[in-house]
Amino acid sequence: MKTAVVILNWNTRQYLQQFLPGLVESVRGMDAEVIVADNASEDGSLDLVRELFPDVRRISLDRNYGFTGGYNRALAQVEAEYYVLINSDIEVSQGWLGPLEQWMDSHPECGACGPKLLSYYQRDRFEYAGAAGGLMDRWGYTYCRGRIMGRTAQDKGQYDSPSSVMWVTGACLMVRSSLWKELGGLDDRFFAHMEEIDFCWRLQLKGFKVQVVPQSVVYHLGGGTLPQNSPWKLKLNYRNNLLMLDNNLALSKGKARAAAVIRWRLFLDRCSQFVYRLKGQKDYVKAVTEAHEEFRRLRKPADGRSGRCRIDGLSGRIMFVEYLKKNI
Repeated sequence: MKTAVVILNWNTRQYLQQFLPGLVESVRGMDAEVIVADNASEDGSLDLVRELFPDVRRISLDRNYGFTGGYNRALAQVEAEYYVLINSDIEVSQGWLGPLEQWMDSHPECGACGPKLLSYYQRDRFEYAGAAGGLMDRWGYTYCRGRIMGRTAQDKGQYDSPSSVMWVTGACLMVRSSLWKELGGLDDRFFAHMEEIDFCWRLQLKGFKVQVVPQSVVYHLGGGTLPQNSPWKLKLNYRNNLLMLDNNLALSKGKARAAAVIRWRLFLDRCSQFVYRLKGQKDYVKAVTEAHEEFRRLRKPADGRSGRCRIDGLSGRIMFVEYLKKNI
């Protein structure tokens, strides 16, 4: 098989019922297969697939392993030249898969690619999760072409040429299976959020490009599993951003630069936590604290082989914010 299009599902029965028919129809006649991998859903998702889509292959996992663990376990059971990771709340356009396959076939230097991501609700605007491809600033904050903070731009064709980016959203991501296996898939520690950015970064450290192919278009509903205002989602984003920097920054910019950036990020996180405290958002305050505690527990030891840096000790600025946190 050339391409395996794999949905990792967790309690999104309604989205499978809505979007799976179009996805299955879109690959008809191609050397491609749609697979639904399920993270132990409790809403009858697999029963729905079995009843309405008996020809769709199902992979049933024994518990919820998150986005990272779920895809790692599911794709270990799939043989194909290309993997496509796709969310259950994606509506694909007709002919969306062909441009991605053709790009990968003709550009061996490309390790992963993705389509232009538009909003399901406002179809002439980019969607928040990935828009026209992602970038990252010098302090490790991620952003997208076609998105500034929480606002998205209208699609006026300004990003209609294929382009190299820093990352492509995991909402719809094509990757060479050989590279997926070589890199060990996604980092299991992340569970969910920013794992695809970490993976794309690791791909580039291997010498491969990550690119957007806007001739392929999909529409993303967004927020299908976790709402934007979820404290747990906030914690995952703070924690995983630090884990991502810890994984890759020293190998990209050197250990001294990596240590400095991570220290500053800890400080800036505390600044945002202070703002949450002033607003009375106690769940968000707790989320940042837990994110930092889990980062320190989960980060791998520094050693010469991994290239990871030591960040022992907090700067005076961080200690000052900690003082404010405890005394205000």
